Amino acid sequence: MSEFPPCPKCGSEYTYDDGMALVCPECGHEWAKDAVEEGGQDEKVVKDANGTPLQNGDTVTVIKDLKVKGSSSTVKVGTKVKNIRLVDGDHDIDCRIDGIGAMKLKSEFVRKA
Repeated sequence: MSEFPPCPKCGSEYTYDDGMALVCPECGHEWAKDAVEEGGQDEKVVKDANGTPLQNGDTVTVIKDLKVKGSSSTVKVGTKVKNIRLVDGDHDIDCRIDGIGAMKLKSEFVRKA
């Protein structure tokens, strides 16, 4: 058996050491050894409107027309938002929308694409 922890992305037990990082040969995910040693830190799981967990870098689709505060613009239903960043707070998604700019969204108004 391997003395390395399973892959945090796919759960594979075949991880191996590659210098400063651990690597999963099945999905190609790499992560720092330090992240494993810290352990015990419970991260908040952000879920979309359907209950699917979201991660940094995901692409999501807006499921409801959203008015932009302080502007006459509206984010239309079906708008795809690429490369999201998860943040703490009431609006838990930080993103950039073409034609509008930087915005914060609530995860309850998006679904993973």
